[in-house]
Amino acid sequence: MRALDKKLLRDFAHLKGQALTIALVVAAGIGVFVGFQSVYGSLLYSRDVYYERYRFADVFANVERAPEQLKSRIEAIPGVSQVYTRLRYPARFLVADLPQPPVGLLASLPDDGAPPLNALHLVTGRLPTAGQGEALVLASFAEKRGLVLGEPLVAIVDGNACTFRITGTVLSPEFVYPMGAGEILPDDERFLVLWAPRTELAAMLKLTGAFNDLAVALQPLAHQSQVLADLDQLLAPYGGRGAYNRALQPSNNVLDGELYQLQTLALAVPMVFLAVAAFLLNVVLSRLVHLQRSQIAALKAVGYSNLQVGLHYLELVSVMVLVGSVLGIAFGAWFGRALHDLYGQFFRFPVQLYHLEGRLILTAVGVSLAAGVLGAMVAVRAVVQLPPAEAMRPAAPLAYRRSILERLGITGWVSPAFRMVTRELTRRPLRTSLSVLGIALSVGVLIIGRFNADLTNGLMDLLFQRMWREDLLVAFAGPRPERAIRELGHLPGVIRAEGLRVVPVRMRVGPRHRDVVLYGYQEDGELRRPVSLSGVPLTLPERGALVTQNLLEILQVSPGEEVEIELREGSYAKKTLLIAGPIEDAAGLAGHLRADTLAQLLGEEPLVSLGLLTVASRDTQDLERRLQAMPQVLSVSAHATLVDRFEKQSAESIRVMTLFATIFAMTIAVGVVYNNARVALSLRERDLASLRVIGMTRREISAILLGELGIQVILALPVGFWIGRAMARGISATVDPERFRFPMVIETQTYAFAAIVTLAAGLASGLLVRRKLDRLDLIAVLKTRE
Repeated sequence: MRALDKKLLRDFAHLKGQALTIALVVAAGIGVFVGFQSVYGSLLYSRDVYYERYRFADVFANVERAPEQLKSRIEAIPGVSQVYTRLRYPARFLVADLPQPPVGLLASLPDDGAPPLNALHLVTGRLPTAGQGEALVLASFAEKRGLVLGEPLVAIVDGNACTFRITGTVLSPEFVYPMGAGEILPDDERFLVLWAPRTELAAMLKLTGAFNDLAVALQPLAHQSQVLADLDQLLAPYGGRGAYNRALQPSNNVLDGELYQLQTLALAVPMVFLAVAAFLLNVVLSRLVHLQRSQIAALKAVGYSNLQVGLHYLELVSVMVLVGSVLGIAFGAWFGRALHDLYGQFFRFPVQLYHLEGRLILTAVGVSLAAGVLGAMVAVRAVVQLPPAEAMRPAAPLAYRRSILERLGITGWVSPAFRMVTRELTRRPLRTSLSVLGIALSVGVLIIGRFNADLTNGLMDLLFQRMWREDLLVAFAGPRPERAIRELGHLPGVIRAEGLRVVPVRMRVGPRHRDVVLYGYQEDGELRRPVSLSGVPLTLPERGALVTQNLLEILQVSPGEEVEIELREGSYAKKTLLIAGPIEDAAGLAGHLRADTLAQLLGEEPLVSLGLLTVASRDTQDLERRLQAMPQVLSVSAHATLVDRFEKQSAESIRVMTLFATIFAMTIAVGVVYNNARVALSLRERDLASLRVIGMTRREISAILLGELGIQVILALPVGFWIGRAMARGISATVDPERFRFPMVIETQTYAFAAIVTLAAGLASGLLVRRKLDRLDLIAVLKTRE
């Protein structure tokens, strides 16, 4: 073994405590990088393979009713490769032993069971036989509800019932994220898609020889926007509701948003840990170079070149980093698999395998080594430039000057120990600042860990307490006269009944457009009202609409201007809407108007789409059953059920994120505080030993050393609070603003939790250093090299 290799092992053993903390910080960063990146790659691979094998369409469109002969004209559009016409209709279902009927879609299936696009993956059972009253159901619903093959299922459409027998369960690329229209969360227990042979469904819906939905595959170099425009023009006479591309398909839109967020986190979060690791390596290696000046001189004197000595110290850094990388890769694989399983509860693929690619491991090692070398370069440069003769002498003392306390003239008010602490902190302002920044980053990571819970609580408060205040939500099968609300108000147990008009439209300004919803609010309504992100109820203008701020930015339009809207129901006419002002609302893209203003705009009598009820009793089952028996009612949703579902779906992810963020943040805090303390102890051993010799107690010299660390931790807290808030804003920005705009809420308990954990990590590090301080060998330390 070479002499330098022996020295390397000896140095590593001497630095084992500091090396371990640095390795753990590296491991945390690499673990997050590997975990997030591997989950991102696994989900991306599963999605792409699924879409390709099952021929997921590129363009989708809905119509009121179009003749099947129109299919040939659609196929003739330049850029179109394949067209799949089909039937779809909203329905509610009656399932044995289910007290709350599920809602969802009836969808047609070619009589031979093989759709040319958006093919189905058979999970259990077999395909249905045409003419036998058989059907397939979405596997997620069947598994959640425990449906068995052969079980009857009743579909109710416009008050008419039809019974199907389940022959199989399937997955569909259109429902990777199974979510009903207008919903903000998936609901495996209440959202159902049923596929039946087209001939049977056409007879049931009175759509024989016609279609009301289609999927289109495009040629590789097709001009997508032109295809959409041509398709809209063809479908307009038949009640076309606006064609849209794959990016706006609801399930894929949610999946793309999650993948983008994963990719962003996989790049941003590890940089925090690796930056801290680089700082720690710089601190530790600089201290080591300071202590080994004579050894460096001896090595150069006996013939080792500057390059060999510099590489020796880089090897020491590489060993620490590689140990951290190995731990990080192992942790990242476990963390990634756990996160992948968590995502698997929401996204369903036929093949859902977690895989960790070799190139990702190599990238992780390369990134960690790069961060380590970058952090060590300043110290290594000092080693290379140090002349042997200069290295044989002790390092020149630092330039001393009056401390801030002395300049302020308050030295008489503080103890000598406190003056020593402040003098040491101000003597090395850069190192102090970087130490404070490192600890502050751990505070920020802790805040981020709990921010997910704060975000969820803030959104729930905004949605379920301030905006949606009804006990029951009644969705009608179509727009109803206002008297339908009065009828609901006379039902037993109903205290208050209000109506809400919901109109789907395409809002357009030149070539820019979005499919949005217009809400018409009852003038004296209390159960639904537009509310800003800050929770302030807004007054609706007498003319025009308040429109989501993000939508105004997309359309590049300002308040006071007009936009064109194309109705997606009823007459399908084009209207002009005045933009009265912006609104920062929480979910979706929408326009908010008074109900009478909306009725006047549409040229219709006052109608309602939803019924909002306040009830006298929390037990609403009898009332729900009575409402569900009404032929004009499509679905009934209880406010309490929606809140419970929201909490359940977010609880697991919040628990996982909080746990890991706490572990990661404590790793950073302990790494920074412990290494700073060890470096301070090694650099000031002689000073502290001298103080012991002249009569100071162990407690007093401990107060000097640990006081510096305590001040750094205290200074780091407000900086960390600011960093945590900035990081929270950055994470919020990764969410698709067309789906959600989150209120920026960080609760006081989160700041308190971050402070307590950071202080605890600092205390634990201080106690470890205090043990070494108590074992200080005064005689050995006070010996001089001269």
